[in-house]
Amino acid sequence: MTTKTYKKIPNTLPIFDQKKGLEFGVYSLGEHLLNPHTNDILTAQERINQIKEMAVLSEQAGLDVFMLGESHQEGFVSQAHAVILGAIAEATKKIKISSGATIMSTSDPVRVFENFSTLDLLSNGRIEIVGGRASRIGLFKLLGFDLNNYEELFEEKFDLLLQLNRQERITWQGNFRAPLEDALILPRPINNHLPIWRAVGGGESSAVKAGHAGVPMNIAMLGGPVSSFKRTIDVYRESARMAGFDENELPVAAGGLFYIAKDMDTALREFYPHVNHGIFKSNGQGFPKQAFAHARDPKSVMNIGEVNQVIEKIIYQHEEFGHQRYMAQLDFGGVPFEKIMENIDVLGNKVLPAVRKYTTPKENN
Repeated sequence: MTTKTYKKIPNTLPIFDQKKGLEFGVYSLGEHLLNPHTNDILTAQERINQIKEMAVLSEQAGLDVFMLGESHQEGFVSQAHAVILGAIAEATKKIKISSGATIMSTSDPVRVFENFSTLDLLSNGRIEIVGGRASRIGLFKLLGFDLNNYEELFEEKFDLLLQLNRQERITWQGNFRAPLEDALILPRPINNHLPIWRAVGGGESSAVKAGHAGVPMNIAMLGGPVSSFKRTIDVYRESARMAGFDENELPVAAGGLFYIAKDMDTALREFYPHVNHGIFKSNGQGFPKQAFAHARDPKSVMNIGEVNQVIEKIIYQHEEFGHQRYMAQLDFGGVPFEKIMENIDVLGNKVLPAVRKYTTPKENN
């Protein structure tokens, strides 16, 4: 008797058009900081409207995704990130809309699924979730959670979110929320499930867990050489393969700092004060100037410089990573809106066409 082998299907598979090459997007942490060059700062209302306008401009520039993170500390306006994503859904027509990340450790998975399913219905099926653990930990005390349970909270709640995504009715019991007994989870998204990614900050242990779960990985790259992040991506794919998933059906999104100017010196001089100030305000220590200068290296993950240098960097990263999506962080640290607009325009109208020509399968060129 012959035993038939069935392919193991990933838990939450985003929809990708493999024929068009690398996807491009913009992501914002929703920070609300003064411009270190001028000491000017927007009101919270102005900053939220600016984020919405960034999404509209990204769609107009032909980008594929707009992503907004969640934060609950001073210097941010993205505490209610799902609400802002709802406004973006109403203001756009085609661009995919994603959290980046939704902090699952301090959220109720049922409410997260309800909120994002509703957003999916409002946006006609354009919503994605990136689930994260929180790199800024002040929200644990603010929202009433024990930081000592940092890992356990995330793993249990993220796994429950995946289960809610797979089934309409669920019976479940865990350690950090009330049990669910034949609970009906509504509304359901347009395609009955949402694309759900796991946020990874570069560490291999989280990448291994993402691979074992068969969940797409969104990796954030603040700085450093491409080689250090390639190892994390390789470990992720190896873990998925060992768990019985087809690694070719599990996309990887890689994101990091992006800033284009007329030349490298100008780009570093303009962007560094924003990044240094932003990281200092959010994490308590700045970005060392020498480490930031590593952006000059063609093998750096920081896509900073003049347009052709950045194109070559992204192509090199794609050769090493084989990733399906690139997310540009270009508004961090009080960058003035005219510079944000310029960078979105260059990303969509110069960088994207050049890189996509290279990354599109040859039979589709």
